[in-house]
Amino acid sequence: MPGSSQERSDAARNRQLLLDAAEALVREFGADTVTMDAVAKRAGVGKGTVFRRFGNRAGLMLALLDQSDQKLQWAYMFGPPPLGPGGEPVQRLIAFGRAHLQRVEVEGDVRRAAAAGASRYSGAPYNIAKTHVSLLLRQADTPGEIPLLADTLLASLDAELVLHQIRANGYTPEQIGDQWETLVRQVTAGGRPLQ
Repeated sequence: MPGSSQERSDAARNRQLLLDAAEALVREFGADTVTMDAVAKRAGVGKGTVFRRFGNRAGLMLALLDQSDQKLQWAYMFGPPPLGPGGEPVQRLIAFGRAHLQRVEVEGDVRRAAAAGASRYSGAPYNIAKTHVSLLLRQADTPGEIPLLADTLLASLDAELVLHQIRANGYTPEQIGDQWETLVRQVTAGGRPLQ
């Protein structure tokens, strides 16, 4: 029946089916090649279903990013240490950067496809991550202007920059993660000798 919980659960299941299909296509072929037609075909639904659910390609890409951001948020808010609560703040910051970098190769293309002109720095995903990084910096007794330091650290994880570092400069995600760890340790040491 329309409006019933069965309809809502079917709609949620269909939405997830479409997002899973889109994510698989991005992983296989890159975000730039993903079309609404291809997502519909992969999910086994009509193209109109994809348009009704997401509006347009940018809406689909934003939904993919939202899903990924929610998974990472859950991991650092509720997951096990070192990323989740219970770990030492500097180790949590290091784990946050490394977890973020694991997503960037796929998400960098998606973010570029979704965010043409969007203000990503005033949206919820960025501000939730910034709040998390700021909290960990405070817990680590980091000196300085914490919101500015959080922005500075997050800038080094920017998807377009990281993709450039990987694709044009030949760095590996592991090298970038190691550099993130060095940066976090230097920032949180605040003039104290590094441990």
